[in-house]
Amino acid sequence: QVQLVESGGGLVQAGGSLRLSCAASGRTFSIYYMGWFRQAPGKEREFVAAIRRSGGSTYYADSVNGRFTISRDNAANTVYLQMNSLKPEDTAVYYCAADRQPLPVIPTTTGSEYDYWGQGTQVTVSS
Repeated sequence: QVQLVESGGGLVQAGGSLRLSCAASGRTFSIYYMGWFRQAPGKEREFVAAIRRSGGSTYYADSVNGRFTISRDNAANTVYLQMNSLKPEDTAVYYCAADRQPLPVIPTTTGSEYDYWGQGTQVTVSS
């Protein structure tokens, strides 16, 4: 089992920045990808970004590419999501997830292949 705990959400004005953190514990050696997803009210959960635990390859949704940066600190078992130039449409609950399978990242995924999930952290961007 892997436990994931997110932190760092909050309220920010449009154009501002936030940094989310996701601390993993338990059988972290089994993790292949760490990802961030988000879900806005009334909308389907959507992929935001992912990073390979080994090697550090990164993947982004088109909607955040160039504004968000995913990174990892394997020694601390922590993944980060630096969010810059935030827009009101980025408002959502953001979830950290872990995937054990070495399969290609599909940016249209809703995360059904991910094995473990955090509880989520709210990000609200005001206009």
